[in-house]
Amino acid sequence: MTEPTMIGAYGRWAAGLGGGALPALSFRREEFDDVERWRPLARGRALERLAPPELTAPEDVEVVETSEHDGLHVESLRWRLPYGEATEAVLLKPAGADGPLPGVLALHCHGGRKCWGWRKIAQIGEIAEPVAAHQRQYYGGRAWANELARRGYVVLAHDAFAFASRRVQMADCPDTIRGEVIDPPYDDAEAVAAYDEWAAQHENLMAKSLFSAGTTWPGVFFAEDRVALDILARRSDVDETRLGCAGLSGGGLRTCMLAGLDERIRCCAAVGFMSTWRDFLLRKCFTHTWMLYVPLLPRELDFPEILGLRVPAPTMVQNTTEDTLFTLEDVRESEKMLREVFAKAGAEENLAFNLYGGPHKFDVPMQEDAFAFLDTHLRG
Repeated sequence: MTEPTMIGAYGRWAAGLGGGALPALSFRREEFDDVERWRPLARGRALERLAPPELTAPEDVEVVETSEHDGLHVESLRWRLPYGEATEAVLLKPAGADGPLPGVLALHCHGGRKCWGWRKIAQIGEIAEPVAAHQRQYYGGRAWANELARRGYVVLAHDAFAFASRRVQMADCPDTIRGEVIDPPYDDAEAVAAYDEWAAQHENLMAKSLFSAGTTWPGVFFAEDRVALDILARRSDVDETRLGCAGLSGGGLRTCMLAGLDERIRCCAAVGFMSTWRDFLLRKCFTHTWMLYVPLLPRELDFPEILGLRVPAPTMVQNTTEDTLFTLEDVRESEKMLREVFAKAGAEENLAFNLYGGPHKFDVPMQEDAFAFLDTHLRG
């Protein structure tokens, strides 16, 4: 009897549609021997598949409030895109810091929590217990964006598409799908749980609608994250030649896309989101949302090779051995793929692929390793 798959007996057939050959634009193919000639071709095709909406960073970023918290200068920011509610964000840097500092875009996770965005990874005052519990579960009990800022960075954390300030508002949905769910304040645990349960089911409708509009969820993520990077890069207190990004889980996915496709990202740490398209097809698509999938791209690049588009730039990947979102065998296969890409480019020393014990997380030891990697390449 063959191994069960997510689509039953059709799994092996679907997995064989590529003919067993390397994807068409894989740098591991023999015909590609020059990174600088290959990258524009592969990046261009990846962007074509993502089909991101064209967005320009607004000039009028509103500084809602400035304050100090635990040795950090804090700015609460808001900006508007051509659609949806205004994006809310927080910017952190050491209080009293002089001169341009390296900048990092901190990308929050999914975590099944649509009511929260940047609050999952940053703190500017007292936080509600549900948020604190989330940080304890996934982040070792600390707001990692704050910890990174203390090391001498300007860190920007913003709400991603469909999260927190950018979430789907119930008042904008028809009664047929809204039911009794309300738009909750972020610290109302019961109302937040009800909204998050609704939002999980709504992802199917969002994905169908985005496909019908000629775009993809990863494409919208990329477009909005790039706007945030534009806003960070143009600040006078940021050195635009020393930019990085990092994130866990959904933030790790967004890191793969942004760092792979935007050459301004000099260094990155993709945490808790690395495997192969084969793993998602055969075993693990049920553990992931529509935010991952890009039609047709698997024909041209395997999933790790999206991040590999940045070769030879410094790149860190962190995963854990007991993460139920991925099959460990395929995590190791993704490491092999990335090491082949970096080795072929003569940049083996610029790839760090670390596996840690335990479940899905970005705990304090992992954070410290990631911060040290960023320090080496952005502050060293």
